[in-house]
Amino acid sequence: MRNIELKARLADLAAARLVAASVATRHVGTQQQVDTYFDCRQGRLKLREIDGRSAQLVWYARADRSGPKASDYRLVPVDDPVGLKAALSEALGVRVIVEKRREIFLVDNVRIHLDEVVGLGDFLEFEAVLGPQCDDRDGHLRVDELATKFGLAEADLVRGSYADLLGSNS
Repeated sequence: MRNIELKARLADLAAARLVAASVATRHVGTQQQVDTYFDCRQGRLKLREIDGRSAQLVWYARADRSGPKASDYRLVPVDDPVGLKAALSEALGVRVIVEKRREIFLVDNVRIHLDEVVGLGDFLEFEAVLGPQCDDRDGHLRVDELATKFGLAEADLVRGSYADLLGSNS
């Protein structure tokens, strides 16, 4: 699976929520997510626990640069997150744990995430999901259009992941 994504710091979460609501084709709702990042040799590997009810193992690889970028990823549903977390922690080691409240909106094939990240602040993330109807070029165009609608500046853009940002704070 592949998407084009962009992450940016938010100065005004309430204003971003208004923009998201005005452009969205659907409001999915809000989730509490805990992402446990594990040490790995290639890309990033995390166990995402959502609202304490469901979980998935997520592997992804993308360039660490600001602006829209391609991300290749795999999602694996997890029936036993406690057991898997224990096994991966022992085998690979935990890099960092990211806790966030995520509000999700959809604009066709683009997910808009409004994230309140513990220890970091507020962020906006776009993920244009690619497939037969949307290639890399289309994904970049859709993300660029949304960045304009949200009034994002170059200085707002984030290069890496929340795990990277938390790691640089410790």
